[in-house]
Amino acid sequence: MSLESTKADDIAVVIEEAIVSGELAPGSVLRQEQLSERFGVSRTPVREALRRLAALGLVSFEPNRGVRVRTLTHHDLREAFLVRAELEALVTEIAAQKMTPEALEELAEAESRFSRLTKEVRSHEPGGGRRSLMSEWMRANHAFHDVLYRAADMPYVESIAKGARRTFSAPTVWAPVDEELDRLYARNQAEHRAIRQALVAGSVAGARELAREHVMHSFALLTTILEHVGADWARA
Repeated sequence: MSLESTKADDIAVVIEEAIVSGELAPGSVLRQEQLSERFGVSRTPVREALRRLAALGLVSFEPNRGVRVRTLTHHDLREAFLVRAELEALVTEIAAQKMTPEALEELAEAESRFSRLTKEVRSHEPGGGRRSLMSEWMRANHAFHDVLYRAADMPYVESIAKGARRTFSAPTVWAPVDEELDRLYARNQAEHRAIRQALVAGSVAGARELAREHVMHSFALLTTILEHVGADWARA
């Protein structure tokens, strides 16, 4: 791997993290000259990094406007979750046939951490630290599913599924938790427990169906949060 390619990888990771954390908001313009100066490199690795982010659906190249952090429509988001639902159902089905006692223990630990953070989110009052809490909650959610990816050992499917997972670039969005959101958060938490219990019981079909439903219920949770904060997106 060339030095330029390595630099492009490093730059892409930093920008991706800024997008995923919400530091770079949808619609933000990314200027190559500013990025070159920031990272102390020529424009070549910067352009390559931006191409890689575009392939992930995180940015778009717009004629005469440069590169922008992608703004998703409701349709875009639903499509990404439909892809995730089918692929994560497949991954969970395969993982169910390969789970070891060690993997089940790791999954239980991931579920416990996610449960704790979900309770914090549901009870969190307005004030400082909301973004960091939501970011931690999202990472804990991913960590639960990542145990299944590792158990399934399907790197190609994993790369596609995680690409769809990256499509929504603002997991740190927080909204005041009303009765509806509280119910959706509680359901999300309970579904992690149900998936783990199905895996412990060796229910391959059950775990697969629970995983598919869970992803689409996560879509409902996310869209409800966005509606609560008045997100400006097209419902095409």
